Parts: sequence; structure tokens; C-alpha cells
Amino acid sequence: MRILVTSSRNTFALDLIRKLGSIGHTVYASDTYGGAVGSHSRFAAGHLVTSSPRFATDAFIAEVSAFVTAHEIDVIIPTFEEVFYLAARRSDLPEGVRVLTGTFGDLARLHDKASFQRLAEDAGVPIPETVVVTSDEELVETIARFPRYFARAAFSRGGVGLLTNTGPLAGKTPVDQCHPTPEQPWLVQPFVDGPMVCSYSIIVEGRVTAHTTYVAAEQWAHSTAIAFLAVDSTDTLAYAQRIVDALDPGFTGQLSFDFVDHGDGLRIIECNPRPTNGIILLDAADVGRALTGDVDEPVVAEPGAEREITLAVVADCFAEPLSHLPTSLHDLLHVKDVGSGWHDSLAMMWSPATIVHGAKIQHGDRKEILAALGDDIVWNGEPIDGMSSADAAALDTVHAGRV
Repeated sequence: MRILVTSSRNTFALDLIRKLGSIGHTVYASDTYGGAVGSHSRFAAGHLVTSSPRFATDAFIAEVSAFVTAHEIDVIIPTFEEVFYLAARRSDLPEGVRVLTGTFGDLARLHDKASFQRLAEDAGVPIPETVVVTSDEELVETIARFPRYFARAAFSRGGVGLLTNTGPLAGKTPVDQCHPTPEQPWLVQPFVDGPMVCSYSIIVEGRVTAHTTYVAAEQWAHSTAIAFLAVDSTDTLAYAQRIVDALDPGFTGQLSFDFVDHGDGLRIIECNPRPTNGIILLDAADVGRALTGDVDEPVVAEPGAEREITLAVVADCFAEPLSHLPTSLHDLLHVKDVGSGWHDSLAMMWSPATIVHGAKIQHGDRKEILAALGDDIVWNGEPIDGMSSADAAALDTVHAGRV
């Protein structure tokens, strides 16, 4: 196949490009800036620099469409929140190209954390106690109910912008900087000490075809995982399939879920309807077969498999206290890097460019680097330029269906 992987700045996008290119597919990469790591992989046949899907949607769709036609692309695989813009404007893409994503309405229902909690409950997947707040006053009143609390915006990602009074992130985000509204609500939940467990799934026509479950053996700034250890997938695989069944039996795409282990079982927290680093724990051949649905049973990452993003581990050494150094050194010495064995050093040489790109945006807009890195490709629940009336109605339904 001829494949276009979008948002190639992400480590997991680079991993996907390598895997698909290594098994014989012709893979192209795209992003909104030329320094994206995946765009410089030796497994990419070429790359495209596009306008921002968030800030210049029409131009983004036109540029992707022209590239698809010029390079005879069969499949577009989104790897970040450009997935929403591609789904909303699918009818404007060239006829015949497949986009590995569900409908815009399905994606919106999954991405809105408040709406997703209702979906999970309907699917019979355990969720924590959740309160949705839509004003500053409601937020203050609700967090006062919980001796230990955890809150975040309904549209957020990457462990950025968390409000809590417990753990290493306690007090990092002041309450007076959080402003829920009916259009941009926040969720408040009791803080749980249990570990975070994450999963990644490929779904084809309503069936999970590949699945990984992993824990963060190491985190950057106590939020985003940078080292990954595969664990047993029995429960998370069942939960992923239940959610797909409740959402849309014909769903095709990639879904990533976050859970908290309460000690008596997992509680699902949120969904990112796109890939995450869980994909790096799967073999290339398995990813290829799973994307086409050519599997009898879901392929599952073997528990005990472990990978790390070495550059991020090194960066984290400078951000953590000295007492954390033994953990970082262990990971650097003993955990296999995501780039190990690919002989693709040119791509990784561009990794600092990604961090510098985020730092430049952060300096101008006073945002955290992790937030700044995705600022031009995220979607926060607003109407999308050029979306159909049916998708606009679906978005209204999602907002109305929040818990």
C-alpha cells in the first residue's frame, strides 16, 4: 500500500513509519513543520509540510488532498488530533483514499472526557466517581467535597493542565487559573493512589485486531510516559471491545485508553482516539496485519516487553532531583530504546528540533512545552471549518450528552 502518516513529530508516528516501511509499504510523512522526526526517517519515501489543521483547516485539507492525488495514496493514518479535522472533512478528500478513523461523531464522543464517561458506563466498563463542572464556582465547591482530588479539562491531553492537591503535581496548577465553562467543562474525581495503566488498540470494522497494555516505567515531569513496560491485557482488551461495541459496531481506527488501578480492579479515565506509544510494543508484521484486519484473534504485546525514549529519559534526568538518578540510569542502561535496531539515526538527530520547536512556541505563548508541541494540531471541541451539518449536529449531541 501507499500510506501517508500525519503528525510525524510524534515518536509513535516515527515508529509506525518504520514498521510499515520495513514490511514493504511505501510510506510518506507529513507535519506542520519540517523538523518533525518521522519526516526524516529512512523508511519514509518523502514528506509534506502542511498548514495547521487547527488554525488553517481549509489549507490543510487542500494540501493533503493534493499530496494524496500526486502520490496515489491509498490510506491516510492520523497519529494525533488532526484526526478530527480529517474525519470532519473526509468528503473533501480525494475519492478512494481511506482514512484510518471513525466518523467525526464517534471521535467527538470519545474525546470529550465527560461524554466518554457516560459511554464507558453504558458499555459496562468501570469508571471512577465523576463530577462535571461548568463554572469557577462549581469547581471550587466540588474540589472541596474531596479531601484528595484530581481535575482536568474535558478537552486535554498528555497529562498537561492537571489540577490536584495530592502527589508530585500538587499545586502545580493554581485553582484560579482553571476556568470551566459550559463549552469547556472540567471533570473532578477523587484522587486514587493506584498506578496508571494504559492501552492501545487497532480496530477494524468493529473488531479489535491488535492491543497493548502498558505502564509508565518512567515519566517526563510526572505526566507523559517516556519508558513503557507491557503488562497483562486480559481486562483492558475486553473493555476496549465493549466500548467499541457500544459506540459503533462498524468502527475502524485506533483507540488509546487510560485506566487507574484502584486495587480492586481498573477504572477507565479517558480515551484518546488515536495512537499512543503503546504501538512501539508491537511487532512490525503484527501491526501490518492488524491494520488490514488480517488476523483471526487480536495480536497482543507480550507482558514484560519494555521500551524507552532515550532522549526524553536524558532530558528528564535534568528535571528530576538527584535521588531520581538511579532510576534514570537503570532505564538508560537496561531498557531497549524505541530506535534500537532500526539503523535510522538521521530521524533521531531531528529529535532536539522537536523540543526546540515546542520551546519556541512555549516562550511566545507562555505554555508548557508538552502543550505547546501540539498546539497547532489539537482539537478542543469547537466546530470545525467546513464540517457538514450532520457532523455539527453530532457535536451538539455530544455536548448535550455529558454526564
